[in-house]
Amino acid sequence: MRLSKPVVSWLYVAPLVLVLIPFFVVPIVVVLIASVFDTDGFGGLIPTFTLSNYLNVFTSTLTFNLYYETIKFTVLTWIFTLLLGFFIAYYLVFHVKNQLLAIGLFLLCTVPFWTSNIIRMISWIPLLGKEGLINTALIKIGLIHEPLGFLLYSSFAVVVAYVHQLTIFMIVPIFNSMVRIDKRVIEAAVDAGASRFDILRLIVIPLSKSGIALGTIFVVAIVMGDFFVTKVMSGGGSASVVGAFYEDIGVLQYPGAAASAVVLTVILMTSVALILRTVDIRKEITS
Repeated sequence: MRLSKPVVSWLYVAPLVLVLIPFFVVPIVVVLIASVFDTDGFGGLIPTFTLSNYLNVFTSTLTFNLYYETIKFTVLTWIFTLLLGFFIAYYLVFHVKNQLLAIGLFLLCTVPFWTSNIIRMISWIPLLGKEGLINTALIKIGLIHEPLGFLLYSSFAVVVAYVHQLTIFMIVPIFNSMVRIDKRVIEAAVDAGASRFDILRLIVIPLSKSGIALGTIFVVAIVMGDFFVTKVMSGGGSASVVGAFYEDIGVLQYPGAAASAVVLTVILMTSVALILRTVDIRKEITS
């Protein structure tokens, strides 16, 4: 018996559907339902429709500050990872003439990321502490007379840890985009008298947009979904929305945590949708 094309198409996507429904769709539906339920204060859900959980999210000054901190860390991390990732990829592609050496240096960039994120994050503590290597070196050479307190357990330390962990997520897609740029286009621009800045602005950046967009999605999604780095590297001085989820769940306040999770998910999905409108991300993935 010969199956029709629609049936064959459904058979192709059936394994993916079987994975997505129990592990993606069902949890989201459960969170949505919990976000409009009330609570008895002891972990029990009262099946009464209410929007008070969402009102608390949008009217609470504390929640607003948490979203502000999360977005601040996301934007700062994105800026620094983009700058580092772009220029590292640019150097490897256009300034390292030996392709084998460029690939080797690219793989070398990934070596620090073979270790645990937690280990890489904690490794900054003996460097940034008041008696750490950086403060000790600055005091010995006479640039400062007392340790710099902002280096550790601060917003600065949070951004440093995030940039250290996530720069590779910018390097990889941007590198892949730049490698596919036809070098003859660069040579033609040079012959036409274009400066390096013009080549960068008019050729390299436009042809690397898909890689930049893909790296941006990775970085934004990871930072907005993380709370451990913020908690540890700020010393408790800063918090994040996801950290608030964790605290709410710890005290059995499931509806409030669910409502805030839904709002954060909408913000993240909106951000990703806006990014995807600027480039054809499918071209980056399939080519």
